[in-house]
Formats: sequence, C-alpha cells, structure tokens
Amino acid sequence: MLASDAANFEAAWKLARADYWLGGHAPEAERRAFFDQGIDAGRKAATMKPDRPEGHFWIAANMGALAESYGVRQGIKYRNPIKASLETVLRIDPGFQEGSADRALGRWYYKVPRLFGGNKKLAETHLRKSLTYNPNSTASHFFLAELLLDDDRKPEGRAELEAVIASPTNPDWLPEDREFKEKARRALEAKENR
Repeated sequence: MLASDAANFEAAWKLARADYWLGGHAPEAERRAFFDQGIDAGRKAATMKPDRPEGHFWIAANMGALAESYGVRQGIKYRNPIKASLETVLRIDPGFQEGSADRALGRWYYKVPRLFGGNKKLAETHLRKSLTYNPNSTASHFFLAELLLDDDRKPEGRAELEAVIASPTNPDWLPEDREFKEKARRALEAKENR
C-alpha cells in the first residue's frame, strides 16, 4: 500500500511496525534489512505527520533493534537519535501505546553504557512510569525484572518475572505477550536450578 500511495501515513507507520516484528523474528542474516526498512518507513510517517507519535516511535524501535544487532561498539552511534525520537513521542502523547515510549526509554537508559548516558535509576523511573499506563504490561514487567536482577535486587526481580506470567494477555499484543511470558518462565526456572 505504501508503494502505491507514498503519502499514506497509516501504511508508513504500520509498515515500520511490521518491519520491527519481522526483523525480530527473521533469520539473523535478514534482520538488519527489515530494521533499515522500518526506520525508513517510520521516517516517512514522521515526515508526513510530525505531530503524531507513530512514526517517531517506530523509528526508535527499529533503530534500537538495529543497534542491538550490531552490539555496543557499533550500536552506540544510534543512541542519540533513538532517545530524541522517544522524547518526541513523550512530548506528543506520553500515553501512546500504553506508555511504550517510557518503556523504551527505560530500556535505553538500561542498555546504553553509563559513559554514554545510561543510568539505571532513570531506567527504573521510566519503566515504572510505563506501568502506570498499563499495570499488566508483560514487556515493562520483564524489562524491569532484568534491571532489578542485574542490580542484585533478586526478590524484586523475581516478583516482576512472576508478574509477567500472571498478567493477562492483551489481544492486541498476543504474540509479544506470549514471548515475554515464555522468557519469564525460563528466567524463573534458571533461578530455581541454581
């Protein structure tokens, strides 16, 4: 649809979202192409309607996944545009997709090395803020669990993993919820087997 109507905002941001999903599930050799395409589609959406959050968010999501695929050394170059896109979403609509920008910024502050702006306290603040929009977010609970476990706050981290499993699945995010629930189960099993 985007190819036949270059000015179709809905098609652009939905293509960016689809590319993010496909990139995260494609064979490793094909992932970066999906993320690059998703960044381009997100940019088109953001250019068409800069006052809407969708394009900005999916630019950041695809760019973040692309950065992670390269690892810290090469991926660090994406840190500023990712953060800027997410802060734009927060200015436009902080509740977009049930606090997704706060969740992604929490992840950003957690994953980026401290020398380059990472900050675990800000990561936790953003992740907890995202849970005010959707207390059942499996992604937010899972990312918060990783942060807490990494910070040697094991009982809190375990409680967050249990919250992932206990959360009802959201029909709009069913595949993602299932993946986070499975990751949480594996993480809990790994802790029990230690």
